[in-house]
Amino acid sequence: MILAVAPNPALDITYHLDQLRVGEVNRVASVSERAGGKGLNVARVLHAAGVPVRALAPVGGATGARIRSLLDAGGVPHTLVPVVAETRRTVVAAGTGLWEPGPELTSSEWSAFRAAFGAELPAAAVVTLSGSLPPGWPIDAYAQLIALCHAERRPVILDASGSALEAAIGSGPTVLKPNAAELADLIGRPVTSVSSAVAAARAAIDRGAREVIVSLGPLGLVACADGSDWHACPPEIVAPNPTGAGDALVAALAAGWLVGLDRTELLAQAVAWSAAAAAHPVAGEIDAAIADQVRPLVRVVSARPEPDLDRTGSR
Repeated sequence: MILAVAPNPALDITYHLDQLRVGEVNRVASVSERAGGKGLNVARVLHAAGVPVRALAPVGGATGARIRSLLDAGGVPHTLVPVVAETRRTVVAAGTGLWEPGPELTSSEWSAFRAAFGAELPAAAVVTLSGSLPPGWPIDAYAQLIALCHAERRPVILDASGSALEAAIGSGPTVLKPNAAELADLIGRPVTSVSSAVAAARAAIDRGAREVIVSLGPLGLVACADGSDWHACPPEIVAPNPTGAGDALVAALAAGWLVGLDRTELLAQAVAWSAAAAAHPVAGEIDAAIADQVRPLVRVVSARPEPDLDRTGSR
């Protein structure tokens, strides 16, 4: 079983309309709701792919109750830790996203969530930690959860950014999965190519990550571990909705790890699932036909860093 952790879940609301006119009345054709936030997107992708998964998230208020009902309706196994504050919402309209801040949660609610994580961990073969941390929880919350994973000898994939990532990288996540912008922010240098991504990933390994897999959008992904570097190259495809592609990538890595895929197969699956998510109009879902179409076309080749970059990421 994969334990997909979502510390800051959201009710994703999508307004379907052709065009958003700012300052005018906009008539919405239809509305859809999904249990969202990065960790719940990971769980939904895995469940749809038939991979054993359990989602873990704190939820509160009417929004939290709606997330629970949507997970129940979709058959996604879950452990939801009750909190007092109302869970946030995200709204997308004609490609424009409005993200509410996470609710302020208490230290006692963090203790309850950490205890729930510890109770679920022994049954998990792989753990994914995804997204932002809610206000009020310790900045080293991910580092604490990673330490519990190490104690239980469970591999853990971390997909975080900003201060949460800064505080967690030294705890040694088994895999760190940033995108180019998140890795650039962590290392303090632009990541704009395969070679610069390799150099930055190596610098992140020097800071504590055991392996780094960085998503580069249309360029595919770069993976660095054990002194070796790979570039998984996707075919040329149209990606109308990159939102959620990173969550599908995390799901693919966890699923591949669960069944023991070798390195080449694992990276090819990650690119294929990411492309299949980008082709889908909403996050947290993949087009299985596209995944099957893309996977045999992915090339996994050796990669090299920029020669004039040192291991700290500076010239």
